[in-house]
Amino acid sequence: MTGPGTSLSTDELRQAVLRSWWDSPTRFTEDTRAERDLLLGAYRDRVFVELAQNAADAAALAGEPGRMRVRVVDGELRVANTGAPLDQRGVEALASLRASGKDGGPGGAGAGSGEEATDSRDLVGRFGVGFAAVLSLTSEPRVVSRTGGVAFSATRTRRVWEADEVPVLRLPWPLPDDEPPVPDGFDTEVRLPLRVDPREVLERIEAEVADVLLVLPWLVEVEVEGRCWARRTDGDEVVLTAPDDGWTRWLTHHGEGCVWAIPVTDEGVPQPLGADVLHAPTPTDERLSLPARLLSTSVPTEPSRRRVLASADSPDVVRALQDAAEAYPGLVRRLPARYRLALVPRPGFPLSDVDGLLRDLVTARLADDAWLPSAVSGELPGRGARVLDVDSPRLVELVADVVPELVAAPLCGREAARTAGAVQARPLGVAELVESLTGIDRAASWWRAVYAELLAAVERAEVDLDELGAVPVPLADGRTVPGARGVLLADDVAGDVAALDVPGLHVVHPDAGHPLLQRLGATSAGPAELLRAPAVVDAVGRSVDNALAGLDVEPLIDAVLSWVSVVGTVRDAELGALALPTESGWRRADESVLPDAAILDVLHPDAVGDDAPLDVLSAEVADRWDRETLVAVGVRDGFVVLGDDELDPADPDSAEPSIPDLDLVADDAWPRAVRLLSAEPDTWRALTAPDGRVRDWLAVNALLAGRPPRQWRLPSAGELAGLFDPVPDAGLSDELLALIGVRSELTVGDADDAELVCARLGDENRTVPPGLVLRAHSALSRLVPDDVEPPERVRTLAGTVCDAFDAVVLDAPWLLALWPLDRLVAAVDFADAPALADVLDLPLATDETTATVDDEGEFVAWTDLPAIVEVADLLGVTVPDGGVVIHEELSVADVAVPWWNDGDLHAADSPDGLARAFAWAADRWADRVFVERLLDDPDPRVALG
Repeated sequence: MTGPGTSLSTDELRQAVLRSWWDSPTRFTEDTRAERDLLLGAYRDRVFVELAQNAADAAALAGEPGRMRVRVVDGELRVANTGAPLDQRGVEALASLRASGKDGGPGGAGAGSGEEATDSRDLVGRFGVGFAAVLSLTSEPRVVSRTGGVAFSATRTRRVWEADEVPVLRLPWPLPDDEPPVPDGFDTEVRLPLRVDPREVLERIEAEVADVLLVLPWLVEVEVEGRCWARRTDGDEVVLTAPDDGWTRWLTHHGEGCVWAIPVTDEGVPQPLGADVLHAPTPTDERLSLPARLLSTSVPTEPSRRRVLASADSPDVVRALQDAAEAYPGLVRRLPARYRLALVPRPGFPLSDVDGLLRDLVTARLADDAWLPSAVSGELPGRGARVLDVDSPRLVELVADVVPELVAAPLCGREAARTAGAVQARPLGVAELVESLTGIDRAASWWRAVYAELLAAVERAEVDLDELGAVPVPLADGRTVPGARGVLLADDVAGDVAALDVPGLHVVHPDAGHPLLQRLGATSAGPAELLRAPAVVDAVGRSVDNALAGLDVEPLIDAVLSWVSVVGTVRDAELGALALPTESGWRRADESVLPDAAILDVLHPDAVGDDAPLDVLSAEVADRWDRETLVAVGVRDGFVVLGDDELDPADPDSAEPSIPDLDLVADDAWPRAVRLLSAEPDTWRALTAPDGRVRDWLAVNALLAGRPPRQWRLPSAGELAGLFDPVPDAGLSDELLALIGVRSELTVGDADDAELVCARLGDENRTVPPGLVLRAHSALSRLVPDDVEPPERVRTLAGTVCDAFDAVVLDAPWLLALWPLDRLVAAVDFADAPALADVLDLPLATDETTATVDDEGEFVAWTDLPAIVEVADLLGVTVPDGGVVIHEELSVADVAVPWWNDGDLHAADSPDGLARAFAWAADRWADRVFVERLLDDPDPRVALG
């Protein structure tokens, strides 16, 4: 055995390489390029990972857990490790560039700590091409081992082979005679004279230590400048200790040729990974989006270990990933049941081909394997399992024996259902749950517990009351009815209720009474509840027909008006159908108008009377009952506002206003009608409501000087001059005018609005400012094209109007020099151009441009243009990649242009052309004129002044 200061055999290796270079000079070039490719490509930024792999393999070969020590001594990075020392075969591998000192095989993660590595497949790849990573730090690396050592040197290589660039690792050299021995306690040390800042190197190494220890089980300790990281196993968990005595705990599960791992807290709570890479077993460039880390010993990779071998769909890769997916549910089952959904892959675009395949395989495995805890007993596969989409563990427990395949609490709620849906589990919505409860026999107290959970979910806004409309309700007589509407709560039942003698009322079992039933329509025995009772509502609804048929409806009228006089307005009682006598006969209350109603002054004469929509209430009834009571049952005084439940339920998005009778206003009475609307709180709230239903209707249907409000603008809205005329004086404030649709700003809300704006833009008798034209086109671009009828005439950049057939939409600035302005239609932003073209049914200018650059120029990288570099520095922007083709005189289709873009940027050799090309390339188009000024005078005073 040679001593620490001696070298392993290097002469023959060196002479063999030199002979190959002498015999074939191209071999020297190939070696140089190969080493450069390894450094810049596969092994960039992998110095510590590659040296750690060698250390782990050395430990595996020695059969003892390995240690590493990293320090900087006299400007050298020194990385020492325990384990099998460097041998002749390792020297040959170091000098090969194309081979590892390890035998063939797919590669592996290494045996567990304490196991002897008797097969080279347990090795990651020792002293192979990955050693080229050290060249990012030095050109004079040395490896010193207790068996000897070897040096590599760009300087010594150039002495025997004259060239500007030489492959450092092809010629091994003896160690210097005065080379210090390996440090005590270690078997090998790699010494790298640094040409970079040691602090940056150490910071990068410290950032990688934890991952390296997790990946390489033969490595149990790494010391970096006195700071120590350690690895130990604790059952299925790996604990990584940091220098600050903090630690990271990883839960692991071994499968066929793989290990799955996920960080967990001391309490076992998983910490899902947001994004990671495949570890095979060291980090590759194959990005993954799974919550857990995959450490595979069987996924075949390229020699660089950055990419899978061949492709993600190659048979060997697929088999390895299938094995990994088979093992994944095992990791999930190791977690407490409450945390298992954290390991379901989240939806999203795959980060790589490997990621896409692995996610599909894992998701399919979770769909077929049993791992979800059952609400009854055992575990369920994802496929077919039911997850309650309400966050109520107690409700899960209550209905566990009612719903088959229900997942146990606490795996419930919308997020849990959404997550489990990725593995074919089906959400159990409240509506379906209610259906499952129909027809079952349970104690009244059980129903009350269910109601309590459902009401809590309603108050958390997880459940809509509408979904609970059919929830079963146990009655005091032993029956169960679907739905709470119309039932009476037992606590409120009194003699008054019994005296009402209204058929169809139901009483809830006393033990089942709960506030939820009231929210769902259950009533008490008070006047307000009676007015809402279905039996009473039905009687009110039939009252006009009954009156016209000669039946006595006076008792019902007196009862309803008496109840209303006590409780006031009951909006959801549907009292507007109550029969009342009018001047022409029996009419509904909401078709009656008080004799002195303010609304009579603005209605069309044909709107009131026999066979008209409204009629005047009889004076006798108006005198007998107070005004508030009559208005509460729907009799008109002023305009009224419909509640949400009174709007058309079949068309909730209808444009009909929430204020009825607006269509009955006389054409010349709209200013007075608007003042009336603004005078009452209810109608004012409807007029100013966020949904805009009333405002939208008035904007189109009201009339001011014979035209709808949306066709006028406020006198103060001068920025709309040209498109819209100022509204004539109607005696209304600007606030009211704006509320009913008179324009104060440029908006295009719907197809009719778009048609109006397009017609105004296409009216050649109108003079529209250019900026307003651009803003109008941008507003049009935000509409759905199918909703807009394309105009026949359009406004151009020249300010003229032309036939749409002759126009194109400008979508690129370089086309301005080629196209006539009187054919170009443009928006504020080029990004709006495609959408605008769809709305106006016009082609894009780029699609209609076939002209090409007339002559060849000279390509120049942006970084090779000093003036551009200086301007970029003044602007504080990064010089863009690529470059520009510069022409002494640039022309396209015989037209002189300052710049052009045909996939390559072209520019005339002028500040104007270069400024535009650079501004486009740097994504600073808005600064193009400023760039041109700086190119003319690159003085900081120009930038600052």
